[in-house]
Amino acid sequence: MQIEKVYNNNVIQAIDQQGRELIVMGKGLGFQKKAGEELDTSKIEKTFVLQNDYQQSDLSSLYLQMESGEVEVVNAIINRAEETLEVQFDLSLYLALADHLHFVFQRCREGIFIENPLSWEVRKFYPKEYQIGLEALQLVQERLGLELGKGEASSIALHLVNAQKNGAFGKETQTISKIVTQILDIVRLHFGSVTYEEDTSYHRFVTHIQYFAQRVANGVVEGQLSRFLRLYNKNSPAYCGSLPF
Repeated sequence: MQIEKVYNNNVIQAIDQQGRELIVMGKGLGFQKKAGEELDTSKIEKTFVLQNDYQQSDLSSLYLQMESGEVEVVNAIINRAEETLEVQFDLSLYLALADHLHFVFQRCREGIFIENPLSWEVRKFYPKEYQIGLEALQLVQERLGLELGKGEASSIALHLVNAQKNGAFGKETQTISKIVTQILDIVRLHFGSVTYEEDTSYHRFVTHIQYFAQRVANGVVEGQLSRFLRLYNKNSPAYCGSLPF
């Protein structure tokens, strides 16, 4: 296997004996290496076949900007996720997560922190991925000395879920979040300002709404609509009195 391009100490583009362009990763794999040299295959930890020129272009621009330590952190996060979730991620996750975290690290150094509006949904519906996100924050602090906000754990978890669902998660989660928010708005309008959001009963109520919203988003409530409509017609004055129109 011959080295074609060295991105950093841990990421190399190479050509195998079949003439395929590969991205190979491994700690110290590219240290003091140059294009044209033979690659020490004993240090390879992961291998990806480049699918198109876009991936090569994205890798070039991204990994040439990132510090070696940042690349190591991204690889460590994904390795831990693969072990915990028992899955194998492809190159697209490395590109997406590396690109995301690169800008997060930059903002953190500038003292800029952005909250994730879907943190509640992620914690509730994807606890394994969220736990990996929390572990990732600790890893970042230990290796890079950067303390990211807890909302970033949800953002990392979203990338992991998206990679498993081929990108379908984003639309589903937005639908769930919208339904939950609208129902809670109706409740607030009817009963006034809700001041007990830390109460156990409130969390139980929201949990029921979230599961309902998830069923709606997945299209599994159609068979129950007739019963709901009968209840609605029976109690429509009360329902209408709660609505903002």
